[in-house]
Amino acid sequence: MDTIQIFEALVLGLIEGLTEFIPVSSTGHLLLASELMGFKSTANTFEVLIQLGAVLAVLSVYFGKLWHLAVTLPSSPRSRHFILGILVAFLPAAVIGALAHDFIKGVLFETPMVICVALLLGGVALLVIDRIPREPRYTDIESYPLSLCLKIGFFQCLAMIPGTSRSGSTIAGALLLGTDKRSAAEFSFFLAMPTMAGAFAFDLLKNYKSLNADDAVTITIGFVMAFLSALVVVRSLLAFVSRYGFAPFAWWRIVVGSIGIGVLLALR
Repeated sequence: MDTIQIFEALVLGLIEGLTEFIPVSSTGHLLLASELMGFKSTANTFEVLIQLGAVLAVLSVYFGKLWHLAVTLPSSPRSRHFILGILVAFLPAAVIGALAHDFIKGVLFETPMVICVALLLGGVALLVIDRIPREPRYTDIESYPLSLCLKIGFFQCLAMIPGTSRSGSTIAGALLLGTDKRSAAEFSFFLAMPTMAGAFAFDLLKNYKSLNADDAVTITIGFVMAFLSALVVVRSLLAFVSRYGFAPFAWWRIVVGSIGIGVLLALR
């Protein structure tokens, strides 16, 4: 492995951590950055496996809350309801993701124009949703109805199109379904844990035989960088969203998607 590969892994890990939990599509940014740098991972495993670093950042920040849920699970109906809600929301992505895995990785991940268009359209949608006046009906993630959790889970499935954004889909869906901005973002954090851990395990199981020592090193570097940068985002995002909403992220998506479309058309 040379210095350039190490640098690319660091940059891509930084991008993953900074973008995973904001509604701009970390996968879309990773794939576009990889395309620009000429970075190629075996079966696109790098882009999926380093996401677990971002998940560990959430685990570390919310460790106290997660420990409380684990300790009170046998005795607290509220804790059981919340964990069940997360599992219900995770179910659609688990089923559809497993069934469509080869198409997503083999076709959608290899089509930069799809990513750019998804970034642009998702940005417009998020901007519109952010500006809709509403009176939230749900503000406490631990008491979200199970039917609401399932509907948010189906919204998350939109993120299987790279460029759409997992957090963006869940947050936008939650807002449309009557939640407030802060709890929508927080629910997205918790839903990321089983979703991304599941994607990590499934992708590793399918591709581990094709990985070599260099792949392992680059994935480890990206993983650590994703963890460190995601820590910063997770600790600050809820306060930022409460103050500014999601419009800054929507405009970022629109700009990046538009530039990407322009570059791709020019290259063609």
